[in-house]
Amino acid sequence: MTEAELVAQQERWERKESALLRALPYFLLAVGTLIALLQPLWGMPDRSTLVISLTVLAVGWIAVLHTTHPQWRTRRGLMGVYYAGLMVLATALVVVSPWYGVFSFIGYIQAMEVLVGRWQILGVVVTAALAGTSQIGGVANINDRTWWAWLVLVVFNALVAGTFAYSGEQSEQRTRRQRRALTELGEANAKLEAALEENAALHAQLLVQAREAGVHDERQRMAREIHDTLAQGLAGILTQLQAAQQAYDQRAEWQRHVETASALARESLTEARRSVHAVEPAALEQARLPDAIGEVVRNWTSTHEVPAVLTTTGDARPMHPEVEVTLLRAAQEALANVAKHARATRVGLTLSYMEDLVTLDVRDDGVGFEPNGRRASAPASATGGFGLTGMRQRVQRLAGRLEIESEPGGGTAVSATVPAIPAEGAR
Repeated sequence: MTEAELVAQQERWERKESALLRALPYFLLAVGTLIALLQPLWGMPDRSTLVISLTVLAVGWIAVLHTTHPQWRTRRGLMGVYYAGLMVLATALVVVSPWYGVFSFIGYIQAMEVLVGRWQILGVVVTAALAGTSQIGGVANINDRTWWAWLVLVVFNALVAGTFAYSGEQSEQRTRRQRRALTELGEANAKLEAALEENAALHAQLLVQAREAGVHDERQRMAREIHDTLAQGLAGILTQLQAAQQAYDQRAEWQRHVETASALARESLTEARRSVHAVEPAALEQARLPDAIGEVVRNWTSTHEVPAVLTTTGDARPMHPEVEVTLLRAAQEALANVAKHARATRVGLTLSYMEDLVTLDVRDDGVGFEPNGRRASAPASATGGFGLTGMRQRVQRLAGRLEIESEPGGGTAVSATVPAIPAEGAR
């Protein structure tokens, strides 16, 4: 059963109990009055006028001060007057007819309901005295020989009533605690539901942001890969075709340039397909990073006829694929920039394996440029175009750093440093 069902069930029981307690005084009063009016049939004095008068007065007293104005029950002074009047009427009725002892029982219940503290005890004792008087046969039967029996009845009634009153109070306290616990539990559940709804909304918002960030990252990745594969490949093909056009009269030289352009086209097409599917570059599939960069350097030297040498230092060991791809692309981009802008006569590359870092340095003896300005004899995008930007983004994604040093006439040095994240298993 859920908390709401328990609360509803408890409220239904309390409404029934409240209706019963409102009707009980009238029912007990009616029973006592009926018996008192039948007393002349048993040879007892006829006191019907007094009985009816006291009964009507008792009904009015209870109806006005208790039944029809339940809000007055919080006014302790008024309720004290009400209870005192009720006991006076009950005493008068018991004196008129001992059978009204059944009505005096209501004194126990209402003492607990409208009185507080020690007044409750006094109410129980007074009610017990009325009950004892009724049980001994009325006031006329209390004399020097029976007073002790009356006293025993009073004490017995008081103890029994007190026991039941104590048990009822304990039960009421448990009920209040349960109700408070159910209320707190309901409030906690409501807060939990609100928190869950808020978390769901935040989760949905995070999913949207993550989706947007994923789209942005994927666009950046594709842009870098297109630049590193298609753009560089097309630039190399264009260079070879221009060289072939210039060597049109030299059959062997013309054929060499055309074959180189075809090989670059096939390689660029393969890398483009791999980039679309986020697959590791072909150069790293069957070779370690030093060998893959060495192959790039040899092909670049053959294509551009500029000497380039790779030197590897430290313990060359397998690295995480992202680390190797980043350094391979850095080597390709740096060499592509040398070919386009540097007019260098030699290039040196150094791949350094350290304990917790891997560094790739690319140095040329070309025309150089102002790092904070425009490269001499180079377009503006050369120093801030997507090539260096993409290279920097790749390096920074691995919490690495990219440094560029250059000066006009003094060549250029590019250094990419990334964490030495080991591969999950040796190739």
